[in-house]
Amino acid sequence: MSNDGVNKGRRRLLIGATSAVGAVGAVGVAVPFVASWQPSAKARTAGAPVRADVSKLEPGQQAVVKWRGKPVWIIKRGEETLENLAKISDRLSDPNSEMPQQPDYIPHDANRSLRPDIVVLVGICTHLGCSPTYRPEVAPDDLGPEWVGGFYCPCHGSRFDLSGRVLKGSPAPSNLVIPPHFYENDNVIVVGLDQETA
Repeated sequence: MSNDGVNKGRRRLLIGATSAVGAVGAVGVAVPFVASWQPSAKARTAGAPVRADVSKLEPGQQAVVKWRGKPVWIIKRGEETLENLAKISDRLSDPNSEMPQQPDYIPHDANRSLRPDIVVLVGICTHLGCSPTYRPEVAPDDLGPEWVGGFYCPCHGSRFDLSGRVLKGSPAPSNLVIPPHFYENDNVIVVGLDQETA
């Protein structure tokens, strides 16, 4: 009878120890498995906001940053450019940005920007996803006397002004996209976040 008592105690100890080891093993297997569902560091970084210092940009210059794997153009515009933007509305497909290609807080005017002198655009053509070239010069030989500066997509001939608005007769169906962004201070733009969510 005393042997049965010893065996039951050993049995409980073995069952308890085996259960504990099994539970630790199950957790050890589950943690990496569940962690594998999380986005990788590379994926998190790809969608992360980016900062751009615009303090050294001169009128007519362009800076390019990458956000979500796409080029984002930051262009500083001078007075002549701003005057030209206001004069070409009749040559544009969507001069007032009626088609939603920008956040609600971006004005639907000729500038399409938070500050008149700086515009922020995703550098992907809305036709087939090519990247247009920056052509700020006025009336170059290859684009004609009506050209007042903008973006030209050599793949299929889409043309955009220096606010990213598409010119009539272009294959592109809409204006260039304006990404969410805000000014952290006078010299730093944060691309990828709205002011409200920052």
